[in-house]
Amino acid sequence: MPILSIIVPTYNEINTIEKNLKRIEEVVLPGGITKEIIIIDDCSHDGTREYLSNMNNTYRVFFHERNRGKGAAVRTGFAAATGDYIVIQDADMEYDPREYIDLLKPLLEGKADVVYGSRFMSGRPHGALHFWHYMGNKILTAFSNAFTDLYLTDMETCHKMFTRRVVQDISPKLASNCFTIEPEITARLAKARYRVYEVSISYGGRTYADRIDKYVCGSAWENAP
Repeated sequence: MPILSIIVPTYNEINTIEKNLKRIEEVVLPGGITKEIIIIDDCSHDGTREYLSNMNNTYRVFFHERNRGKGAAVRTGFAAATGDYIVIQDADMEYDPREYIDLLKPLLEGKADVVYGSRFMSGRPHGALHFWHYMGNKILTAFSNAFTDLYLTDMETCHKMFTRRVVQDISPKLASNCFTIEPEITARLAKARYRVYEVSISYGGRTYADRIDKYVCGSAWENAP
């Protein structure tokens, strides 16, 4: 059976990690595809690490001994993934795992090598975005498009799904430890001329209070797009 590896970079997500994992487990994938759930804890200090330490028999869990950043967590997940397809899933419930089905479709049909889930394409409901968050994403995406000659609407999206061949190719070349992993992945894909698709996804953004809670770490997870 084909396998979808779901990479969950995690840092201080004690309030959402259990619910998010349950949502991932509940998704029924097409074509008999099964799930491999890989969680990378980036040295959480809010109880997430202790919670996950009891989950090694249920999921594949990796622990960073110091806070290294989302990019490092993604790279750890890429190295561990064994699936035919690989997707990145944030642990804070902003992105809906049920939309893996939409991300998979272009890959299963042979139309794409990579699929980005766009929060800014029309067609899906989402919570009101914070204005400067929205503008920052648009500016970063525009710069990325200019350098890669790809026309994307949401380069910074967490929901990126790849074929195994793509991950095996680009993963050893990735070097970013923080949120610069997003433009680096996109640049690697463009350079290798992989076929990149976008599909519309829904989005439930964090509140300002949630973001401030995340920023107090003073670490590589700050200024999360």
